[in-house]
Amino acid sequence: MDKFAIAAALQEIGTLMELKGGDARFKARAYKRGARAVASLSKDIKVLIEERRLTSIPGIGNALASQIELLYLTGSSPVLERLREEFPPGVIELSTVPGLSLSKIEHLHRTLGINSIEELKTAAQEGRLRPLRGFGAKTEEKLLAAIATHETREQLLHIHHAFYVSEQLRDYMRTAPRVLDVESAGALRRAKETVAGIQLVASGKQPAGLVKHFLRYPMIGEVVDQTQESATVRLADGVTCTLVAVRPENQALSLLLTTGSESHLEKLNTVARKKRVKLKPSVRASVSQSKSGVAFRTEADIYRRLGMRYIPPELREDQGEIEAALSGQLPEDLVTPADIKGMVHCHTTYSDGRASIAEMAQAAEAMGMKYLTITDHSPTASYAGGVTLDRLKRQWAEIAEVQEKVRVKLLRGTESDILADGRLDYPDKILEQLDIVIASIHARYKMDADQMTKRIVTAMRQPVFKIWGHGLGRLIQRRPPFECHIDEILDAISESRAAIEINGDPYRLDLEPRLVREARKRKIPFVISVDAHSTEAMKNLKFGVGIARRGWVRRGEVLNTLSAKTFAQAVHP
Repeated sequence: MDKFAIAAALQEIGTLMELKGGDARFKARAYKRGARAVASLSKDIKVLIEERRLTSIPGIGNALASQIELLYLTGSSPVLERLREEFPPGVIELSTVPGLSLSKIEHLHRTLGINSIEELKTAAQEGRLRPLRGFGAKTEEKLLAAIATHETREQLLHIHHAFYVSEQLRDYMRTAPRVLDVESAGALRRAKETVAGIQLVASGKQPAGLVKHFLRYPMIGEVVDQTQESATVRLADGVTCTLVAVRPENQALSLLLTTGSESHLEKLNTVARKKRVKLKPSVRASVSQSKSGVAFRTEADIYRRLGMRYIPPELREDQGEIEAALSGQLPEDLVTPADIKGMVHCHTTYSDGRASIAEMAQAAEAMGMKYLTITDHSPTASYAGGVTLDRLKRQWAEIAEVQEKVRVKLLRGTESDILADGRLDYPDKILEQLDIVIASIHARYKMDADQMTKRIVTAMRQPVFKIWGHGLGRLIQRRPPFECHIDEILDAISESRAAIEINGDPYRLDLEPRLVREARKRKIPFVISVDAHSTEAMKNLKFGVGIARRGWVRRGEVLNTLSAKTFAQAVHP
């Protein structure tokens, strides 16, 4: 097996382990990291195996090295074979259909022999699903709708995967001879939750040389398209990547034209024509300038020449940003990662986190944070190690001990479950002793819209101050938002002692920008959280900030831009 085939096998093992769940999820991450490491090898994998140097590669330990060697020598892996035997055929493909759980996939295979999306679609169209336990006519209808969406959509990447691949590519392109700049573009630069592929704009005196360097990237599995000024490739893991190479004077316009949404660029061109400014639609233009011959050195120059304020990349979606920029009403103080002073919504080993209080505190301090909230799960979330009252008291004592050893201010809190009747987990007398309460829904997502709305409104009207955590419970590409009357909930929050979390977990990114803008209209305060279950997950901050910026959120609207003392006063129950 070559390195790309080995990477594909490791990727499959990781995906199947993810589906298995439980402790296997941690192993799944290791296998997926190993897949990326193998696919990106610049050294000959045969030499590394023969010299027993696989473990010198970051992300590859002894166990993974033995699997890689076995795959290389024999073309098979006992681990992969066992996993394939545990799951029905086609489970990976079927698991991409939203709303189709592993237990339902197994049930479909066992009863109807369904092993693919096409077979599922046929069975649903013929009405063969509705007699099955756990399905019914409504479920059948929802699955057909989900399949239709699946068939028409592009293969989308989660933002964190796209960010990782883009950073790898940028690092590689920075090693190109005479390269001057490399920037991410497209939907990733606009901070979209999912993207269809990676786009980069690189500038240098010799664009053709940059393209040649790009095509030598070790992870490339297939070259899809190639010209003197651009190339599109498919990486070993299936990700599509495009490089546009330009001369330095072309960088600004090329970056603008490869970042904005289609409708944003169409409207921008309409403005440009009225202003008699030439914005070439092709990023292959030899010059990037106005009709007067003045080169655009930056994107800000372009917007200024069009008589408008600079529009940040996250806003370039044709959601009123061009009109606001023309009238001088576009916010110029959108929140940035540098504005955030406190790390909010962090889990430790007291519930389902992987780091201790001390480790989380040290990591937050290393990032320059002034405060950290310890918000482990409440007792009802027993599946996530919910913290019982006796353990909560022990946690408070440990927080006090750790506080003596770190400068970052530690705030004791909880991610309290919103129960079915709208009560918050933990008695009021306990909630009142905390520094912060995040109120979230983790169960009974299938309540109807009226019931769910009543549940959340009741919770938001509780007398303690609380932060509505990962609002609609979505898991991107896995679970849709639950049904509720969002306007009624936002109205209740605006009249209550409450704020809204913009959750930075890249699988959640909840609330979505459209609803964040609705909350802003009601002057509801926000908290940008990381929902971190490890020290590494504190890097989720950039994703939360990206969603906030797409929702037009300004610095002064975010509570954790405040100092530790002022924040603690603002959120105290």
